[in-house]
Amino acid sequence: MPVPIPLPDPGRTAPFRVAGRDLLLCNVDGAPYVLDDRCSHARTALAGGRLSGFVLECPLHGGKIDVRDGSPAAPPVRRAVACWPVRRVGERIEIALATAAARDG
Repeated sequence: MPVPIPLPDPGRTAPFRVAGRDLLLCNVDGAPYVLDDRCSHARTALAGGRLSGFVLECPLHGGKIDVRDGSPAAPPVRRAVACWPVRRVGERIEIALATAAARDG
C-alpha cells in the first residue's frame, strides 16, 4: 500500500519515518527522490545536508551522494546509500512499501 508524503519545496529535503525506516525525501526541481536517511560513511543522518541539484552533501563530513541512485559523488562516501522508488501524485509522493519489504528480504 502506498504511503502519501507531502513534497518539500524544490531544493529542499524532508526527513520522515515509514515502515520502521528513517528516510529522506529530496525535491530536485519538482522530482522526488527518497533515500535512507543514513550516510553510508559515518552512519549519521543526512537530514540537514545541503542539496545542490542531484547531489546531497552529508552534514557531518561533507561527503556527497547522488540522490538519483544513492551512488557516492565525493569522498569520504564510498558505498551507495539505499534509494527507494517513488512517484509524484499531485503535491504528494507515494513510496511502494511492497518494494521496500522485498528488498529487506
